[in-house]
Amino acid sequence: MAAPAHETTTRHLGAAYPFAAEPGLGCEGVLVGRDLLGGSFFFDPFSLYRKGFLTNPNMVVFGQIGRGKSAFVKTYLWRQALFGRRAWVVDPKGEYKSLANATGVEPVSLRPGGRVRLNPLDAPVCADAREPEGTTRRRAELLSSLAAASLGRSLLPAERVSIELAVAEVSTSGPAPTLPQVVDALLRPSASAANAISTDVAGLAADGRNVALELRRLVAGDLRGMFDGPTTPGISLDGQLVVLDLSAVYHSAALGVLMTCATAWLQAGLVAQADPTPHPLTDDRRERERTIVVVDEAWAILFNLGVARWLQSSWKLSRAWGVSNVAVLHRVSDLSSAGSAGTEQVGLAQGLLADSETRVVYSQPPGEVERAASLLALSSTEAELVPRMGRGLALWKVGGRSFLVRHELSPHESDIVDTDAPMSVT
Repeated sequence: MAAPAHETTTRHLGAAYPFAAEPGLGCEGVLVGRDLLGGSFFFDPFSLYRKGFLTNPNMVVFGQIGRGKSAFVKTYLWRQALFGRRAWVVDPKGEYKSLANATGVEPVSLRPGGRVRLNPLDAPVCADAREPEGTTRRRAELLSSLAAASLGRSLLPAERVSIELAVAEVSTSGPAPTLPQVVDALLRPSASAANAISTDVAGLAADGRNVALELRRLVAGDLRGMFDGPTTPGISLDGQLVVLDLSAVYHSAALGVLMTCATAWLQAGLVAQADPTPHPLTDDRRERERTIVVVDEAWAILFNLGVARWLQSSWKLSRAWGVSNVAVLHRVSDLSSAGSAGTEQVGLAQGLLADSETRVVYSQPPGEVERAASLLALSSTEAELVPRMGRGLALWKVGGRSFLVRHELSPHESDIVDTDAPMSVT
């Protein structure tokens, strides 16, 4: 005679079989898919940070082409929108148009000589109107980074001071200064700016001439017509999704510089939601409207030392401004191939990883395993899994814990994530 069946709740069953399933991260946030060692896998960086599970809300996503990396990022943003989260995307390849269309917005398409302009010198993320010195400093840091990237070297002290004086001079009146104004102030400095560092006008002009000529490329050279004037009226960051489409310049050697300008403009919008004064009646709304900033093809920024410095400083501001930054890369080696071994460039790239406590790793080539194991602190089992994972399967490293997650798509999301359409045309 068979023993009678025993009935119990899943809560007590977990105690009876404690090693059968991973407890997961809880049920707050968006559903990503299935945890292969447990049940459903949910994720929200803001709630995990609030609970003390994470020390920062940033994320880095790695994945070979065709393994599901892009599908995850797009559906993650789509699902977060259902919870009121906003997403701002720097899209170098023009792959987020379907997501934008599904959200009911048009991508902001930037191209040389185009009709749309964004001013990267709009109020910077680190300061507001009550901190004019901080605003000027952050603008100068941005332009120094752009100039260093364009010159392919670190700036000389005289060059850096020239930029600081030029930015300070054009920031004293009216609305946000523009790149043409800064270039003009570098080429034709005022007597008061020269007196500030005990030199003459000719000497200060000579100090800043090289950086002025490099920045002039964005104003009057082959990259004009994108970041060389006030922001085009009507462009707003108030929508659920903002996509900056840079596909027209994807093959430009200056892609990293242009992506940095786009990211700087996006970050200017964070000032509007950065009021530190508590508002009990609106705090819930502010929590729901947290912003996710995605920098796709982030290798283009990390490749340039100057802009890598700027990006890392921006990454560190995420907690202060309620932002989750997401960097999307192909290979783990992108972090170490940004420069020669032991250089500051590699240190900055790897520092970006240290400031991103959530790492999502889709399949990597076998040659990447050793480097991935070192940079991501993979166990021997995880290192064996990384090159063998199929499409849609990723290793998640979240706050020191590991999960093997299969991303699941709903039938309604297939059009949003499809990047293989050109390969399907007969």
